Amino acid sequence: MNRQSAAVGIGIVAVGLIILLGKLGVFAYIGAVFWPLFILIPGVLLHVLYFGRMLPSAALIPAGILTVVSVLLLIGNWFGWGLMKYLWPLFPFAVAVGLYEFYVFGYSRSKQLWTTAVGLAVLSLVAFFMTLLWTWGIYLLAAALIGVGVWLVLRRPRTW
Repeated sequence: MNRQSAAVGIGIVAVGLIILLGKLGVFAYIGAVFWPLFILIPGVLLHVLYFGRMLPSAALIPAGILTVVSVLLLIGNWFGWGLMKYLWPLFPFAVAVGLYEFYVFGYSRSKQLWTTAVGLAVLSLVAFFMTLLWTWGIYLLAAALIGVGVWLVLRRPRTW
């Protein structure tokens, strides 16, 4: 048996394994679970290309946006899409991350760019905490009231 027929045999075995895994649903499962990586990879690649001095600093804006959004989508995909009712304010935060990276690593030290990035981040985080407070707020309020009540009962002066 020569080298060429061995290589052809290995190729045929590889094609057969790929077809078998495809029919068993392995690739469909991997695609369903890890599809946000197709958004993360370009974001990380843009970061690498900028820091490798192959792209201008403006590439950091979509790099930051793609990276943060893909992490949010991975969280939603892995832990359930119901979390998006809490995590939705972090999508504008992704834009803030991209703008802030451009401000820090870019050649433009514009005060307006910094103000926009920080303002958008603060607005996004305030919306995130308001969302948490709106959904879990009544429980926090109840726990705080119970805690204050217990503290008042235990701290009252003993007058016997």
